[in-house]
Amino acid sequence: MAGGAREVLTLQLGHFAGFVGAHWWNQQDAALRDAADAGEPPGELCPDVLYRAGRTPSGQDTYTPRLVLMDLKGSLSSLKQEGGLYGDRQLDAAIAWQGKLTTHKEELCPPNPYLQDLLSAEGVLSSDGTWRVRSIPNGKGPPPLTAATAPKPLVPTESSSRVWSDFLRVHLHPRSICMIQKYNHDGEAGRLEAFGQGERLLKEPRYLEELEDRLHFFVEECDSLQGFQILCDLHNGFSGVGATATELLRDEYSGRGIITWGLLPGPYSLGEPQKNIYRLLNTAFGLVHVSAHSSLVCPLSLGGSLGLRPEPPVTFPHLRYDATLPFHCAAILATALDTVTVPYRRRSSPVSMVQLADMLNSSGKKVATAAAAIPFPLVPGQCLPDALMQLGGATAWTPLSACGRPSGARFAQSVVLRGLDKACLTSRLAPGTRLPSPLHACDTGEDVLAQYLQQQQPRARSSAHLLLAPCKVVPPYPCLFSPSLGRHGSPFCPPTAVESIPVLGALCSSSTLGRALGDLARDLGKLDVRRWASFMDAGVEQGDVEEALQELGSLAQCYQGGGGLAD
Repeated sequence: MAGGAREVLTLQLGHFAGFVGAHWWNQQDAALRDAADAGEPPGELCPDVLYRAGRTPSGQDTYTPRLVLMDLKGSLSSLKQEGGLYGDRQLDAAIAWQGKLTTHKEELCPPNPYLQDLLSAEGVLSSDGTWRVRSIPNGKGPPPLTAATAPKPLVPTESSSRVWSDFLRVHLHPRSICMIQKYNHDGEAGRLEAFGQGERLLKEPRYLEELEDRLHFFVEECDSLQGFQILCDLHNGFSGVGATATELLRDEYSGRGIITWGLLPGPYSLGEPQKNIYRLLNTAFGLVHVSAHSSLVCPLSLGGSLGLRPEPPVTFPHLRYDATLPFHCAAILATALDTVTVPYRRRSSPVSMVQLADMLNSSGKKVATAAAAIPFPLVPGQCLPDALMQLGGATAWTPLSACGRPSGARFAQSVVLRGLDKACLTSRLAPGTRLPSPLHACDTGEDVLAQYLQQQQPRARSSAHLLLAPCKVVPPYPCLFSPSLGRHGSPFCPPTAVESIPVLGALCSSSTLGRALGDLARDLGKLDVRRWASFMDAGVEQGDVEEALQELGSLAQCYQGGGGLAD
């Protein structure tokens, strides 16, 4: 049980969602391990919101993500579907048949060298086949190992991380992984590429019952479930899976928060017309249907546009990433996700998922955008008021929803700033010194951030959250940072491996969405969908396209009114 925490159940739907999720869970794991190694008291974030305590049949205590994930056949590489903590359910099962048995084994994928090295550094395989891992904070997990210190694990490379399971360093519960054997991850045939395929998938008894069984297992052990956060691919057939899953959650768990993060990989090529048309159709249908059943939907992408017109990927002053690599893009999006979800994961004075969504989704505005400063640029010797004055308005934040730079009216925003030293949060000017700005007169860091948001958007509903804990970026997080960054992400420091960074992350409801959704509707309206019979054959009819167009137009219209000032 979660001991008073308001639990969240995470769903990951799709392979790019798996990439983002793997980085997300690795960052949670790094924070847990740092706290355990340092013997620190409970931190600002409550891990019980996302994790569950359990015990293996052999009596080993475990602490695993409260997670249900769905992916396609061939996506797990060398990772077992049942995980490694609880043994092999198939091999351990009692065999009632007394006759002759013939065993057929599929050739296994070679283990990823990074994960082999990582596991040898953090645990041992006992004689009973159970993996013994290091202890974790709050008394969870098995006793600490007493073996000699293992060598430093290898650092994964882009070439060694073909699938998300190649770099996931967190052990999963046997009920977490749900494999879709009907479709293939690799190859050109048998792909889950259209919204209709995904929508129909969860209407098949086999997959519907499997998902419901996993949901009930995790939900029924919660004391105070606040809701579901869903990481869902929007660009492929998993947009249809997400539409059906959110409808199921809304019907079965009424009153719980459902926040959906619609994930889109990096830039696309004009040389792949069918892939681009499918991406447009899946994104449009996904946004319409998922937003109808979710409390809030936020697209997450490093691309520049949701529509057919290609735009260059976004840039960050202190990051050097390859936008064609899911391993890179997912790491950046996971860092933003780890920051903007802070409000409903705090140990004290948390904002629930429902409250966060209600603040952003008034008057039908069910879609929000994300933006971030990664890392937040605080130069040594500066204080937070200095840095915010230098940063300027929200246009200085990097947009992360493929909707362009924020412009026009801002209706509501939830902003999180994390990872700054407590001594830097307020002005340190000598008494009697003329104050450069009203920010320098604030007594607390929370007041500085709130005052800054009020200055930038006086008519927007703003929620400011300050967290001292930084975002962890240790391996297997890729090396994306400028050589000028120091160990804790500060610019102009002696170059060294970056281990943690300060981050500013924001969820916004603004008129930018009216333009972006309107452009998406116009691109969809220009298509002659009869030319894409394979998409229609997957279960979508002409009337469905017309309805999606109408719903997109209605969504866009929600963001045309007042409620904020122009940037």
